[in-house]
Amino acid sequence: MSAGTIVGLIALVIVIIFVLVVISRAVRIIPQSQSGIVERLGRYHKTLQPGLNILVPFIDRLRPLIDMREQVVSFPPQPVITEDNLVVSIDTVVYFQVTDARAATYEIANYLGAVEQLTTTTLRNVVGGLNLEEALTSRDNINGQLRIVLDEATGKWGIRVGRVELKAIDPPLSIQDSMEKQMRAERDKRAAILISEGTKQSAILEAEGARQSDILRAEGEAQAAVLRANGEAEAIKTVFASIHEGNPDNKLLAYQYLQTLPKLADGSANKLWIIPSELTEALKGIGGAFTPKNGEPTPGAGSPAAPSALPEIPAEIAAALGYTKIKPEGSGD
Repeated sequence: MSAGTIVGLIALVIVIIFVLVVISRAVRIIPQSQSGIVERLGRYHKTLQPGLNILVPFIDRLRPLIDMREQVVSFPPQPVITEDNLVVSIDTVVYFQVTDARAATYEIANYLGAVEQLTTTTLRNVVGGLNLEEALTSRDNINGQLRIVLDEATGKWGIRVGRVELKAIDPPLSIQDSMEKQMRAERDKRAAILISEGTKQSAILEAEGARQSDILRAEGEAQAAVLRANGEAEAIKTVFASIHEGNPDNKLLAYQYLQTLPKLADGSANKLWIIPSELTEALKGIGGAFTPKNGEPTPGAGSPAAPSALPEIPAEIAAALGYTKIKPEGSGD
């Protein structure tokens, strides 16, 4: 192979390599959600969009790509002094998004550091006007104020702050102990109130139940007494009607009277029987009815009145009735 041929081959290889380098520098593929800043001869030329882009080799220069997605940055705890001169440690989280790649590249040198410093300064200004209790209970208010201030300040940098959150607010240890004691006392107070309320309600319910029970019992007893009285009245009416319909004579009445006598001293402890004075007439009628004497009329409706003296009841009858002594009313010992 001649020297001219070798030189030609080397030149061809150099040309191919040059073309490949030019093509590699001229063709740029930008991923989705990212943007690229192109500088031509040191000046801003254009912003590359996602997809295939063509540059002029050796004239255009592509700066590092910028992420256009929303980013979440958590900043380390910052000591902040409250209005009541207490130092609290606050952790913050900032949600932001680059909306203008050109402004984020040329308006600020380090937009991430700028956002952190601006967040710290704004947080101290906002929390510095609140006491500890307000700072602990006004997180939403603090978040809203921080977002408004940061969004206004970072707008010219091509950054939009979407949200600012306070992760934690840590007061000093001595204050934490006092807060725990206060919370424990509040819980004990609420527990005592609930227990007393429960006891009160239980007593009220028990009283209501007892009152309802007494009312129902009284109503039941009243109804039972009424029904019992009605029953006794009906029984008396029935007996009275039966007696009048049957037209009993004195013999039958005296016999029924005698059958009722054992009930007057019903019980094993009753040994003395007090006989009413009216019983003498009935006993004379019985004696005259069952054992009439010669020449004496049988006692009846037209018989004369009997003497008031009561004849002595035989000992066999008294023993059969279970009494040791039978004494008419009004007699001596």
